[in-house]
Amino acid sequence: MKRSELDPKYLWNTELIYPNMEAFEKDFQAAKQQIKALAASEETMLDSAQSLYQTLELYTHCELLITKLYEYAHLNSDTDTANNEFLALSGKCENLFHEMGAAAYFISPKLIALEETKLQQWYRAYPALEAYRRNIECERRYQPHLLDENGEKLLAQLQMCLSSHEGTRDVFSYAGVTFEDIIDENGKKAVLTDSNYIPFMFSNSREVRKAAFTSLYKTYQQFSNTYAALLNGYVKEKTTLAKVRNFPSSLEASVFSDEVPAGIYSNLIDSVNQHLQVIYDYYALKKDVLGLEEMHMYDVYAPLVGEIEETYSYEQAVDLVLDTVKVFGEEYVGILEDGIKHKRWVDVFPTENKKGGAYSAGCYGVQPYILLNHNNTLNDVSTLAHEAGHSMHTYFSNRANTPQQASYTIFVAEVASTVNELLLAHKMLKESTNPTQKKYILNELIETYKGTLFRQTMFAEFEKSIHSMVEAGEVLTADLLSQAYYRLNQKYFGEGVVCDEQIRYEWERIPHFYYNFYVYKYATCISAASAIVKRIENEGEKYVQKYLKFLSCGGSKSPLDSLKEAEIDMSSPAVVEAAIEDFKSVIEQFSQLNKQ
Repeated sequence: MKRSELDPKYLWNTELIYPNMEAFEKDFQAAKQQIKALAASEETMLDSAQSLYQTLELYTHCELLITKLYEYAHLNSDTDTANNEFLALSGKCENLFHEMGAAAYFISPKLIALEETKLQQWYRAYPALEAYRRNIECERRYQPHLLDENGEKLLAQLQMCLSSHEGTRDVFSYAGVTFEDIIDENGKKAVLTDSNYIPFMFSNSREVRKAAFTSLYKTYQQFSNTYAALLNGYVKEKTTLAKVRNFPSSLEASVFSDEVPAGIYSNLIDSVNQHLQVIYDYYALKKDVLGLEEMHMYDVYAPLVGEIEETYSYEQAVDLVLDTVKVFGEEYVGILEDGIKHKRWVDVFPTENKKGGAYSAGCYGVQPYILLNHNNTLNDVSTLAHEAGHSMHTYFSNRANTPQQASYTIFVAEVASTVNELLLAHKMLKESTNPTQKKYILNELIETYKGTLFRQTMFAEFEKSIHSMVEAGEVLTADLLSQAYYRLNQKYFGEGVVCDEQIRYEWERIPHFYYNFYVYKYATCISAASAIVKRIENEGEKYVQKYLKFLSCGGSKSPLDSLKEAEIDMSSPAVVEAAIEDFKSVIEQFSQLNKQ
């Protein structure tokens, strides 16, 4: 469909950000002026408590304005990817972020160099500065990792040149790599792409799955040296920057910014490794259900249940989600219902040139926005629940905090979304009288735990190992990467799955290895969410209030302290181990229902 064919109620309203391009351009120029003012404040920042406050205020509002500009540009670009005007605007806004970073390079060094006694005096002399106490404390944590003034200035200017490997990899992957066509379930020639590979792997036809698997990795094998060079360059960049900033490793440097100890990363890997038998048992069940003599890598995505006949209109999906979140109370439901039904938070249907997938976006002072591509499936209902969780987390964080302390870190970003997703699945399981639908939902839950808890932990272990290799002086060649990845697959899939040779090249198609130790957060988030859902279902209103406090923390507390508001202690391996037990329970429920 074209967007002009849809009722406006199904389209998000970006005019609430800027009514027209004139308003956008006015703020764009204002941001340029604020960046200049920010650079000029370098000489006066530490003249007095008031000067420090004014510099921090200027930085906060400059960042806020640029974020708002970017939000408008990228939302409009994503709903019409063929529109070069909005694509260019997004790029210009990204450049503004880089310009602001270069202009503000001096803030961290000056904050860190400030004498503690003088800082405490300034808090007492100028109470308004208290609003930035947490932000200042977070910056001063970097004291052991600070360069001299010239070093900091040089790194700030280099930022636009760094982190180019991910972009190069994406351009090469999406524009330069093509795969041999395959024959689909209908006996017709089908184009295979990296984007539609996973849907082919969910095919009921084993021949289709094997053909897609073989074609994809045959091509990746041909380009393994190129991908190895890109990944080696990226890891060398991160390990070098960590060394420059006096961190013991690139892992330590990454988790430091999230205020998370590296031990949590290790605890996750250790806990999952100690319970790999659970995933082995699942693959044994899948092999039995599918009636296979041998379970191959191209069988691991094969659905245990066929597609269900039930369809869900968008209106039905909204009602199901709102009914699910009633457990959070009238205020939560009222805000979400008003946002979806009246304030046009959501862009609902696939339209011409619209970006695929789904996400939630939002910045301080602007309502949340949710991108969907609703196709009337049960999975689409789950997607709405998931993205609504993100949006409500953002809403509560923004409402409860000042702009400089509203943003929560990625470490907790997937908690609220996964809580909603799990609550929806549990509710539908409880209320459904259709055994096939129940098996379908259980299968979806299994895939969620398997993909998020076990697969992402395997990725995390691989990522940690390749950074350690480079830090030990090794060069990440294609052979070295492929061997390390193949060994991990053998460990995580066990002897019950044939570890086909082609899987050794899968690391080439995973963009997350360029995200600087991002993937482990998926696994910790589902572990925290699983524990939260259990407490909500067992304790009700009393615990819900604690969870809502977590949603309101934003960046006012560290992510670990925020989760402690919901009585979740991520420093304990027990949280991950409990999530593994929940996964085991879902497998057992499916097995029992399947026998019936």
